[in-house]
Amino acid sequence: MTIEERRVIDLLFAQEQVRRLITLLRSRNEDAEVRVLDAAYWRKGCISLGRLRCAVPATVGSGKNERHCLMDLKEAAAPVAPRSLISGLPPDNAHRVVEGARELSPFLGDRMLSAALLGKAVFVREIMPQDLKIEIKRISIDDLKSMAKYLAHIVGLAYARQLSRAKRTTWLAELQRNRSKSLDVPSWLWNSVVALVAAHEAAYLNYCRHYILAERDRFRNWSLLYAQP
Repeated sequence: MTIEERRVIDLLFAQEQVRRLITLLRSRNEDAEVRVLDAAYWRKGCISLGRLRCAVPATVGSGKNERHCLMDLKEAAAPVAPRSLISGLPPDNAHRVVEGARELSPFLGDRMLSAALLGKAVFVREIMPQDLKIEIKRISIDDLKSMAKYLAHIVGLAYARQLSRAKRTTWLAELQRNRSKSLDVPSWLWNSVVALVAAHEAAYLNYCRHYILAERDRFRNWSLLYAQP
């Protein structure tokens, strides 16, 4: 992320409406200061592919009352379904997403805000652990199959729009070759995915190890510095 892009995000979080959104969550002090710690582009493997998305860790408050939060800035894509001119839907895509969320799930919609970032319509929300939970025990096997098919369809469309029509045709033909009788995917694709997952986990653990070692050395150096008379 460039200096200018980071500056734009800092200006966005300096707006009163964004500060109020963050302080309203989790019963925080409404007068608390919000400070951006960092910002980075966020690559997600679903419908965010090819869209602007940023992760912004921030602090709320100061001193003993300081708390951390992770904000998600996500580009709102244009609707696929046609929109009636008399429907009353907001023309701004981000505003439309927020209003839709408020109608379908007020708990989620009231925690969202529409804004503009780098010339694109985005909606802002805080990432919370409860947003990622699914009550599996309350879902039947048939419903789980339908959900998996639906989500797979969304992910497939998201990946497909990254390719031209010719490349999509070539990729589809490749997937349909050499299918295993016992597994409905090509063996090379299955092996590649398993190897990729293993490589990702190994790289992530090595990254954690090097990060911890670097932090330990940094802490040790600071301790020695302050220990000197």
